Amino acid sequence: MLNDTITHAERELYLTLLELAQQQPSAYEWLTRLPTWLNDIKDKANYAHAPAYQASVARLPELTVNNVDLNSDVLTIEANLSESQRKQTVALLKQLMPWRKGPFQIGSEEGNPILIDTEWHSDWKWQRVAPHLGNLKGRRVLDVGGGSGYHGWRMAGAGADTVIIIDPSCLFYHQFMAIRHFVGAADAHTHAHGTGRYRTHYIPVPLEALPEHSQLFDTVFSMGVLYHRQSPFEHLQQLKGQLVKGGELVLETLVIEGDAHTVLVPNDRYAQMNNVYFLPSVAALTGWLEKAGFSEVRCVDVAVTSTEEQRKTEWMTYHSLADFLDPNDSSKTLEGYPAPMRATLIAKK
Repeated sequence: MLNDTITHAERELYLTLLELAQQQPSAYEWLTRLPTWLNDIKDKANYAHAPAYQASVARLPELTVNNVDLNSDVLTIEANLSESQRKQTVALLKQLMPWRKGPFQIGSEEGNPILIDTEWHSDWKWQRVAPHLGNLKGRRVLDVGGGSGYHGWRMAGAGADTVIIIDPSCLFYHQFMAIRHFVGAADAHTHAHGTGRYRTHYIPVPLEALPEHSQLFDTVFSMGVLYHRQSPFEHLQQLKGQLVKGGELVLETLVIEGDAHTVLVPNDRYAQMNNVYFLPSVAALTGWLEKAGFSEVRCVDVAVTSTEEQRKTEWMTYHSLADFLDPNDSSKTLEGYPAPMRATLIAKK
C-alpha cells in the first residue's frame, strides 16, 4: 500500500494499476511491487543525484496552461510564462541535463517559449514508426526503455487508453516528472462527469523487474533497447510475456546489412558505447522474432542515423554521434564498424 506522502502522479499510477487489475488479475502483482519500485528511485544510497533531481522538479513554477499538444512533433505546452518564471524554469530544467529524447516546448509563441532541443530528434523516429502502427485508440501500451517519455506522450496523443513507460534511469524519470508537472490534467481522460485519471505513467524499472507473463498490454514498444541486452532472445521473450494474445510488438534496434546469418558482435565498443552486444541484419532479426514465437513479422523502416537526427545541443552538451564516427569516413564508426543504422520491425504475439 502507498503511503500518504506520495505525489499526485504516483497516486494516479496506483489507481491506473488498480483499474487494470480489475480487468487482468496479473496487475495485482504490479501493485504489490509498486511501493518498492517508487521508493528505490528516491533512495540516495542507490542514486546519489536523486534528491537534487527531486528538488528541481518540486521547485518548478505553477503555470496557467492553456493547451497541451501531444500530437505536435515538438511536444508543446502552451502556457502563460512571465520572464521571471521563464528564467526559473530554464535554470531548473537545466539541472536535469542532459536531455536526450524530445523535443519539448513550454510557453507561448507570442512570448519567448522554452524549447528543450534534445540530443535526439525523437520526432523523426516517431514519424517513421507511426504510419505503420495499428490503431492505438483505446489500447493499453507499454514503452520499454522510454527515456524522458517523449514517445510515451506521443502514444497517448495517438489515443492510447493507458501508457506505461519503464526505464531504470533516475535522471530520465525526473525529466518525465518535470514534463508531467506542466502537462497535468491535459493528459487525463475526459468523461461526461468530468476529468478522469491520467493516461501516461512512468515506472523507473527495467523490463526484467516486471512480473513475467503479465499479458497486460495490447501494444509493446522496445525502441533502442535490444542491442544493449546480453541475451536478445530473453529480451524478446520478456516483451512477449507483457503482451495479450494477438498483441503487437514494435521493435526498433540497430542493424547491419546482410543475410539471415549475419550478426555483428562488437569486440569492445561500438560507436563508443561499451554496452552493445548484438547487431543483426533485418533478415536475422526477423528469424529471431519468429523463433521467439512471434508471427506476421514485417520490417517497416530502415534508416541510417544522421548527425542531424542525433547531435549536441544547448540541452545536451556532451559528445554525440559526430564524435563517434570516423572523421575521414562517416559511413564507419571510430572502431571501423558500419555507422549506426536502425530498423523497425512489427510483429504479432
